[in-house]
Parts: sequence; structure tokens; C-alpha cells
Amino acid sequence: MADRMRSFFKGEVLTYAYLLLYIALSSGQIFFNKWVLSSKEINFPYPLGLTLLHMVFSSVLCFLLTKVFKILKVEEGMTVEIYVTSVMPIGAMFAMTLWLGNTAYMYISVSFAQMLKAIMPVAVFILGVAAGLEVMSGRMLLIMSVISFGVLVASYGEINISWIGVVYQMGGVVGEALRLIFMEIFVKRKGLKLNPISLMYYVSPCSALCLFVPWIFLEKSKMEENSSWNFPLLVLTLNSLCTFALNLSVFLVITHTSALTIRVAGVVKDWVVVLLSAIIFADTKLTPINLAGYAIAIAGVAAYNNHKLKKEVSKGNSDEPESSQPILTAASSNSDN
Repeated sequence: MADRMRSFFKGEVLTYAYLLLYIALSSGQIFFNKWVLSSKEINFPYPLGLTLLHMVFSSVLCFLLTKVFKILKVEEGMTVEIYVTSVMPIGAMFAMTLWLGNTAYMYISVSFAQMLKAIMPVAVFILGVAAGLEVMSGRMLLIMSVISFGVLVASYGEINISWIGVVYQMGGVVGEALRLIFMEIFVKRKGLKLNPISLMYYVSPCSALCLFVPWIFLEKSKMEENSSWNFPLLVLTLNSLCTFALNLSVFLVITHTSALTIRVAGVVKDWVVVLLSAIIFADTKLTPINLAGYAIAIAGVAAYNNHKLKKEVSKGNSDEPESSQPILTAASSNSDN
């Protein structure tokens, strides 16, 4: 009996430790990227180049861990046909999400960017309806309306709003929504199950390639001409390593928790980012209208997550969400890169 109790408490402690690690890394990565891109801090105003570095670093590290040192295992079943028709579109949308999301940090505050991300379920649902994956209902229409209203209220309460930043952030939201839809169409329906490590292994090189092409035309010449920016090697390495560690933390959370738990952790992380950013960054000024609108939006997001979870369980696919849904969460976390 004592051994069982000891084992139970040990498991509980590990679970909470993994959740705290995920929340800390996910929040920290957002602040880290903002700090690096800010002209008042590190002054590396090249979000495309920063995101490209993340993907190259992730590709190399995944290869070393899975093929050279063989510490982690890549899921089998990937074919050239699946990679070209499924992984590449997902990688392209992932690259778009990271690029536009990081660019938005140069124009709007971290807290406001996080508030705008709350509109994600609305974008996913609308695209899902268009793709035939979702069915419009009165309940879902109400949930989407609540989320949209909350985001509008939060935007109305923003003091220093930059519409360029809003456009970039919403572009990132659309890219992430398309990626989630592609995951549903191209991967889940083909019965291909990928854990986060496998997903990084296959998607990172494709995303790096998709980022490399626009980087040549949009930022390469600027980086060569402008010598005022500074990016120490140590900062570069730590920033990229933090990105990779974030994905590993999600892998641990997936293994030791449920789909509902990681969704709740995601909501907690969002609030942590919004509140801490007001303390850390001078350009963040929260207003009561900001917070009220975000609270309304988060309530809608919670209702959406609850609805989706019940739907998944009712279909008898309770194992499916815990293996595939957190993959989407992992990449969503990465969109903070």
C-alpha cells in the first residue's frame, strides 16, 4: 500500500513538473524572441532570419538525436508520396505561421499578440466548415461569436495599436489554422501517427526550405548592408535550444497527461504571458478593457476546447486526441518562435 501511494505521488509530482516546464518554456520562448527582435534590446530585426535559424537548428538536432546518437525514435511509415503531398503543405503553413507571428512582435506588444491569437478557434472552425470537416451549429456559432466579441473588445482597449502588426498576427493565425486543417486532412485521415519528435524531424527541413527562399529576397541583402545589428553566438544558440526544448517539453506532457490537461495548461500559459509581459516590456500597457475582452475570449476558447473534447470522446477516439492533438499544440507553441 505504501509503495502504491509513493508511486502515485511520484507520478503526480512528475506530471506537474512537466506541466510547469511546458508553461515556463512556452512563455519564456515568447519573451526571448521579443527580446531578440526588439531594437531596444538585442536588436536583431530580422524575424524571417531568426525563424530560419530555429528551423535549421531543429533539423540538425533532430537528425543527430534520431539517426546519429539514436536517443529518440522516429515513427515509421513515411513515404515520398506522403511527404510531398502531406508533410510539405504542413511545413509550408508552419513556416508561414512562424514568420508572420515573429514579425508581428516588431509592431505590437506581446500581450496584444497573445490576445489576437485567441481568435484561432474561429479561423480553424471557419476553414473546417469550408473543407467539410466541421458542421455549423447554433452552439458553435455562439462560441465563435463569444470569442470574436472578446477579441474585438480586447483590440478596442489596446492603447498603442499598430494595424501592420495586427495584419501580420492575423496572417500567422490563418497560417496556423490552415496547418491544423492540413494535419486533419493529410495526416490523420491517412492513418499516419506522428509524435512531436517525428513531426519535427520531418517538418523542420521543409519549413527551413520554405523560409530560406523568401529570406534570400527579403532579408539577406539587408543583413549584409546593415552592420548595426548584433547577435552573439551564445544568444543564438540559447534561443534555438529553447525552441527545441519547448518541443521536448510538449512530448513529455503528452506522455504523462491527457488532451484536456495540455489544453488547460495552454490557457494558463496564455494568461501568464499576457500578465508578465506588462511587467517585463515597457511597450505593454494593459487596460481594464484589454483584460475584460481577453477574459471573454478565453471563456469562449475554453467552451470550444470542451466541446471538441466531448466530440472526440463520443466518437470513441479518446486515444486519437492524446496522440495527435498535442502535436498540433506543440506546433502551436512553436508558432511563438
